[in-house]
Amino acid sequence: MLSAPELIMILVVGLVVFGPGKLPEVARSLGKGVREFKKATNALSQALNAPEQAPVQQQATVQPQAPQPAPTAPETPAAKAQPATAEQPAQPAKPAYQAPTQESVRQQIQEQSEKKAE
Repeated sequence: MLSAPELIMILVVGLVVFGPGKLPEVARSLGKGVREFKKATNALSQALNAPEQAPVQQQATVQPQAPQPAPTAPETPAAKAQPATAEQPAQPAKPAYQAPTQESVRQQIQEQSEKKAE
């Protein structure tokens, strides 16, 4: 830990090097950098210390859609102008991003080490 005289000496050198106008900007950006570093290390330690979960495999079941009854209202010119939409089969929803688990990271590392050994 820094003592008071060491801290004062660092501030004086910083004042001489950067000047009184730039010193607050430098201190602010240094503080932001330290804060971001702490956030990143906390996130990494939480990811590594998280309990392992078995991967859940989702099987999509496609259920046939029942045919839609025809509209009973009389057709208007505006309704005739709109094209009929064709029924599209339901596609299973895929997650946009799935976070890596400890097991998947271990498997990737093992695969990479096996490739290097070959």
